[in-house]
Amino acid sequence: MHAFDVLGDPVRRRILELLAGGEQSSGDVTTVVRAEFGISQPAVSQHLRVLRENGFTTVRAEGARRLYSVDPGPLKEIDGWLEQYRRFWTGPLDALATEIARGRRERRKAAED
Repeated sequence: MHAFDVLGDPVRRRILELLAGGEQSSGDVTTVVRAEFGISQPAVSQHLRVLRENGFTTVRAEGARRLYSVDPGPLKEIDGWLEQYRRFWTGPLDALATEIARGRRERRKAAED
């Protein structure tokens, strides 16, 4: 499965967002995802399996619990692919940062006068 096929699903993207904060049990992930998406526990388990089988997550057993974490490898590959497109937004974002800084300077100067 292609990385964008894996990440094309909003449930799987949300699971990765949850795991980006650190390792979590499958139960904790399931609780959040079920509440937000209204899907069953087996459906959440299927999404976790897709992420694991495609290298986006790792899992380790701790007793009866399964602890998931992000595996950055596939995300680095996506980042590399996106590199060719960064020129489309890097310049405009830099220009936006310049305008924001200019506005702040002008407001500070006006407040000082």
